[in-house]
Amino acid sequence: MQKIRPVPGKDGDKYVPFEKRTGESSIVFFTRDLSENGLKKIYDRVSSVLTGKVAVKLHTGEPEGPNILPRPWVKELFESRLDDNASIVETNTYYVSPRYTTEEHRKTLEINGWTFCPVDITDEDGVTTFPVNGGKWFTEMHVGKNLENYDSLLVLTHFKGHTMGGFGGSNKNIGIGCADGRIGKKQIHTKEGSSNQWSIAEEELMERISESTKATIDHFAPHVCYINTMRNISVSCDCEGPEAEPVVTPDVGIVASLDILAADNACIDLIYSLPDGGGKALIERVETRHGLRQLSYMKELGMGNDRYTLIDIDHDDKEITAAEAVKDIKPGWVPDKYNTFWGRNPH
Repeated sequence: MQKIRPVPGKDGDKYVPFEKRTGESSIVFFTRDLSENGLKKIYDRVSSVLTGKVAVKLHTGEPEGPNILPRPWVKELFESRLDDNASIVETNTYYVSPRYTTEEHRKTLEINGWTFCPVDITDEDGVTTFPVNGGKWFTEMHVGKNLENYDSLLVLTHFKGHTMGGFGGSNKNIGIGCADGRIGKKQIHTKEGSSNQWSIAEEELMERISESTKATIDHFAPHVCYINTMRNISVSCDCEGPEAEPVVTPDVGIVASLDILAADNACIDLIYSLPDGGGKALIERVETRHGLRQLSYMKELGMGNDRYTLIDIDHDDKEITAAEAVKDIKPGWVPDKYNTFWGRNPH
């Protein structure tokens, strides 16, 4: 009997405004404080679910990447909030790069300053599989073998654009970043028998990424939380390193939640709400790649809620809308001490 190939969903290029969404609601925390203190404050709102040995999944970047998370922020978080049971977790790349082999990857980590805590390249010693419950593309996903050695998962994401995914939030950070470099990433990106490494795109790619993510977060649930840092938002991913497109989207702040869909959807809403067309470049990148299918498919898979209450932790936990959160952001650029840019009027 011939196996029927699944059919991808549609409308990954169509944004659904908040007021047109239905269903349950989750809590999302928000701060405009892009600093070590801001990161620590918002971490404290979601970190109670972390227990035992903690895996910190972040994108450590290609050599000299200009937009990756500031190492001083992460170092301070490790020193003040995380104990010796925490490690950054990564996997090797599917494409040939300075992170393709473990040996090259270790050199890149040193170049980029990830030297203040353990970094576990989880596929260094091989792979394991996590089941994909309710997926249409996969029944299991291959991940780095060492990932199963952890009890909890902190997803610490640099929110930005992505060449194929449209945007890279928590979903992309896990779905691509936890899949091992040789089997899992190939499952996501390449059609069986194709000579084109990147033969899967648009809605199908978004669905495969989301199913990969589901395998990992189901494994760790309920001991998983999500922090999206919205700074240095290029339309390019950190995997492009110094070749990334220039940053033209204003910095926004930091978002955190125990709900992955709510966290990523809140970031998208904040970008769409930027005044004076501030989100135009990233919106174009997201829609042309049909990246919004990440959100609708996560909802279909039961991975979270696309409705949420946005809590402004800078102002006594006031409930605000995405538009209210970004209303003061201006198009001008002001360098900060990390040689990044602040879209917010400093005065």
